[in-house]
Amino acid sequence: MASLLEQLSSMTVVVADTGDLEAIRDFQPRDATTNPSLILAAAQIPAYQDLIDQSLKSSRERLGALASSDEVVSEAIDEVCVIFGKEILKIIPGRVSTEVDARLSFDKDGTIDKARKIINLYKQSGISKERILIKIASTWEGVKAAEVLEKEGIHCNLTLLFGFSQAIACAEAGVTLISPFVGRILDWYKSETGKESYSANEDPGVISVSKIYNYYKTHNYKTEVMGASFRNVDEILGLAGCDLLTISPKFLKELENNNSSLTRKLDPLALSGSSDKIHLNEVDFKIMLKADRMASEKLQEGIVNFSKAIEQLEIQLKERLCSIESDTEAVLSAR
Repeated sequence: MASLLEQLSSMTVVVADTGDLEAIRDFQPRDATTNPSLILAAAQIPAYQDLIDQSLKSSRERLGALASSDEVVSEAIDEVCVIFGKEILKIIPGRVSTEVDARLSFDKDGTIDKARKIINLYKQSGISKERILIKIASTWEGVKAAEVLEKEGIHCNLTLLFGFSQAIACAEAGVTLISPFVGRILDWYKSETGKESYSANEDPGVISVSKIYNYYKTHNYKTEVMGASFRNVDEILGLAGCDLLTISPKFLKELENNNSSLTRKLDPLALSGSSDKIHLNEVDFKIMLKADRMASEKLQEGIVNFSKAIEQLEIQLKERLCSIESDTEAVLSAR
C-alpha cells in the first residue's frame, strides 16, 4: 500500500508550507508557500545567514552609502523574501508564494506597488512571473488589488481567508488561488465552545473549506482552493481531493510514514451543499464579513501577527546589517 502522502498526491497538489530549504528538498513538493512567520523562523537558521547577508549587501548597494540602516532594512525585507523564493524555485518544479507586507493589508495601491516590485525582483533574476504567486491578505482592499494584478498577468494567492464572503469576493475578482486557514478556524471554535477536539467530519475548518470548494466547482470559478494552516493530519485527510493543500514538514512526515488507505473527500464530480451564485459589492462584503465574528476576528488577528513577524524580521536584519558593516569598517581600518 502506498503511503498516505503518495495517495494524497494522486488526487491533490501537495504544497510545502515552509521556508526551510532542507525540508523542501526532502519532500519534493510541486509548489511551496511562505509567510512572514516562516521567513522569520528560516532567517534564524545559521545555514541561511549567507542568504540574509546577500540581501542586505544587495540592498545597500542599490541605495548607496548615504542611506540609513532603516532604509536599507526596509529595502532588504523584499529582497530576503525573494532570495528565499529563488532558492525554493531551484528545488521545486512549480510555483512559490511570496507575501506582500501585511501592514499594507488595507492599502490597495500600496499592495499593488509592492507586488509589482516583488515580481520585478524575480524578473531581474530571470524568473518568470508564471512561477510566482503574490500572497495578499483577503481584505476588501487586498481582493481589489489582486483583481488589478491578475489583469496584468500577476497571479495572486489570497491568504488569511476565514469566511465565505472572502471566498466569494476572491472568486469574483478572478484571483488564481485562495488559502483558507483550516486550523485557525478550528482554534477559534475550540476557544469559543470549550470543546477540546473535533472529528474531521465536524471540524469547522474542514466544513468551511468543503463549502467553498463545492461552491466554486458548482459555479465553474477558475480560482483554486488551497487548504492551509492545519492542526492535525485528520484535517488534511478530511480535505483529500481539494485542489491544493499546503502542509508543514511535520505533517508531511506523518503522512509519509502512514500506509493506511485514503478515501477522496472532495470531488468536482460529486458536489454537495452548494448554493445559488452570490455577487458582493464592498458594502455587502463588509456586512457579511462583520456578521461572521470568527472570520472578522481571525482576519484582524492574522494581519496583526504577520505584521509583528515583519517587524521582528526588520529588527533582526538591522542587527545583522550593523554587524556586517562594523566588520567591514574594521577590515578597512586595519589596512
